[in-house]
Amino acid sequence: MTDTPKGYVVAEVDVHDPEGFAAYRAAVPAVIAQLGGRYITRGGAITGVEGEAPTGRVVIVEFPSKAQAEAFVNSPEYAPVAAIRHRTSTSRLFVVEGVDL
Repeated sequence: MTDTPKGYVVAEVDVHDPEGFAAYRAAVPAVIAQLGGRYITRGGAITGVEGEAPTGRVVIVEFPSKAQAEAFVNSPEYAPVAAIRHRTSTSRLFVVEGVDL
């Protein structure tokens, strides 16, 4: 058992400018790694089970803690990369605390 539950950044992303979004896809992995995160899923196939499935990409990034996940989304390193996502897609992004097992 760890002292601090992990934190997760969860995003649903509908890309409307694939060419522009390519710059986001190229830039964001280095920022995620630099700030202690790792991908759990990055836009793989989605199977709806109950309710409507997201129509775009679903991305889940794991961080050592919720505080670190929040620090990532609010970091000066991520801000210019996030601006690319804002210009090229419509998205929902949220931070979730994991379960300490």
